[in-house]
This record gives sequence, structure tokens and C-alpha cells, in this order.
Amino acid sequence: MYQFTFERPSSLAEASRLAANGNARVLAGGQTLLASMKLRLANPEQLIDLGAIPELAGIRREGNALVIGAMARHADVAASDEVRSAIPALADLAGGIGDRQVRAMGTLGGSVANNDPAACYPAAVLALNATVQTTQRKIAADDFFQGLFTTALQEGELITAVSFPQARRAAYIKFRQPASRFALVGVFVAQTDSGVRVAVTGGGNGVFRHGGLEQALTKNFSPDAVKGVAVDASTLSSDLHASAAYRANLVSVLTQRAVAKALG
Repeated sequence: MYQFTFERPSSLAEASRLAANGNARVLAGGQTLLASMKLRLANPEQLIDLGAIPELAGIRREGNALVIGAMARHADVAASDEVRSAIPALADLAGGIGDRQVRAMGTLGGSVANNDPAACYPAAVLALNATVQTTQRKIAADDFFQGLFTTALQEGELITAVSFPQARRAAYIKFRQPASRFALVGVFVAQTDSGVRVAVTGGGNGVFRHGGLEQALTKNFSPDAVKGVAVDASTLSSDLHASAAYRANLVSVLTQRAVAKALG
């Protein structure tokens, strides 16, 4: 293993200062970063562990929104009475990430910042029209995700929390890749007072909204409304796990199931 320094700041100010170093990497849950370092795909000169910063943890209600700290573990979100009460679909999503060990270590902020194209949390952030709060600003979900492992975060900018507005109905369904338990395709559907948002993960180079499904479900929030909506396979990924056509069919089928689940 190559050499690097390890920092464990106790305040956001200190963490932000350290993160401004272009050769440093932030350690949240470490589920991707540490594996990448072992494979020599990442070789930071400095690791900045955010685990000792109290204000990054916790789950709280703020009016009609649920605010979850960046360092909240997946297991904490899944077990939280606040989350289960306000947005049950979010607790359900967190409880289905990886395995028990991953859920005990992985964090909301780490997942959102990493923006893996098959990760579950980005679908919830986008479908629920959440706001990503950072050390510098607030970023709307539609502006945050920018493609494969790419976000609107700037160098040295750290996620502090994500604010999720409550939805009238919401549900998440994913078809697991058996080995990794990432989403081969995952669909998060949220019905709000202003319409329906449908976010798809695992289908392409990053999480995305599907306008056709949203329009159909805004008019008629039922599984039948989805059946006539075309899902363009040319925009989806094709690999050894599934063809683009198979993924397109999964988007349609999983959306129908998510709507049925949201309706209870």
C-alpha cells in the first residue's frame, strides 16, 4: 500500500480547509473509496475522515421536510422512526442497500456525492425533489447530478445534509444485480401536489428522470397508465448483465410495481 496521511477533523471548518487540498479525498462511509484504493484505482495523498463531526449526523424534521445528515448510515435511515413516519419509501430504500455490513458503514452523503450510476439514494433525491445542502450552498436535485460519477460539487465543497420534502405517495422498487446488490434498474416514484416525479437508476450513465412516465402518471396515477408509455432503449446501457432492451422493459415493469406499491 502506498503512503498517505489520515486526518479526522472535529469541525466542518477544519474539514473544509483540509478538503481544499486537490490531492485529498473525503472518507464518509468508504464503501467505494477504500475498495478503489485497494485496487490502486485511487491514490490520494490524504484521507479526511468525516466521522468525528457531530453536525453531520442526525435525522430531524423541519416543517414539511425531513433533513438527514450526510453521515447518517444507511442502517440508521432504515431504522429511523422519523423516516418511517414521514417518508416510508426512503426507509425502505435504505434497508435494501447492499448487505448488513454495507448498511452499517455506508452513508447518505457518501452515496450522493459519489453518484454511482447504479446507486439507490440518487433516485430518491431526484424523485423527491430533495435539496442537497453543502458547506457553501443549497443545490436542487435537478441541478446536482451531472452524469457518471459527476455532481455539481466543487473542490473542497462538502455535503452536510439532504432535505427531503414529504410526498403524498412514494415507492422505490429495484431489480438487484445478484452479485453486487446494486440496482440493475431501480425506479423511485413520488406523487406530490405539483405532479409526479419518476427517477431511474441503473439504466444509464447516471440517475435520470423520465418525462413520459411522469406525464402519464400525473394524469392518472395507476399502473395501467404506465403500460402505454415508451421507454427508449437507445438511451440505456447494455452490458454483460443486461441488454439495453431488457433494461427498458425493466423500467416499465418496475414503474408499474412502484406505483402499485405507493397506492398500497
